[in-house]
Amino acid sequence: MVEELGVSERRACRVIGQHRSTQRKPKVVREDEDHLTAAIIHLAERFGRYGYRRITALLRRDGWHVNEKRVYRIWRREGLKVPMKQPKRSRLWLNDGSCVRLRPAHKGHVWSYDFVQDRTHDGKVFRMLCVIDEYTRECLAIRVERRLNSRDVLGVLGELFVRYGAPEHIRSDNGPEFIAIALREWLGNIGVKTLYITPASPWENG
Repeated sequence: MVEELGVSERRACRVIGQHRSTQRKPKVVREDEDHLTAAIIHLAERFGRYGYRRITALLRRDGWHVNEKRVYRIWRREGLKVPMKQPKRSRLWLNDGSCVRLRPAHKGHVWSYDFVQDRTHDGKVFRMLCVIDEYTRECLAIRVERRLNSRDVLGVLGELFVRYGAPEHIRSDNGPEFIAIALREWLGNIGVKTLYITPASPWENG
């Protein structure tokens, strides 16, 4: 904006609501970031009940000089978490990937959709159906209505599939609008696999 419009940095930052320090402190990615991330994911897959503190201890045992804060930052960025304790007959972290969630590998691999709710100035509720591509972080659609149901979800997805093509997977919570039989059958018929986050774990949704 500064170069294209010929305005000062101070004015440009004020217009877009961005702190000026962001223009002076470029993001620095450490050389071992990818290798450390891969090591953390490998240990999380191997030790499904371990949290980031025990993973940090294992990394140090393997020769990594890393602190808990850095491991925690990568842990959250990659969507890792310790699943709720389950009966021995149902080992959650190995069955459905709830501990290490399916991470998008390319555009159109995993979409996420969810409802966001707010109120207008007169106190009336309205809902927004938001759909994003988890890999590119592109917002594909925001449908705003006073009321939205599974039929509306199906309509929005249909329009997006025509425009962008169907994704390989689509992630949501377990709300009634997303687990409706008609919607699940329709997604299955066109080859889109459904992913559902763990109940009471909204941070798993993209």
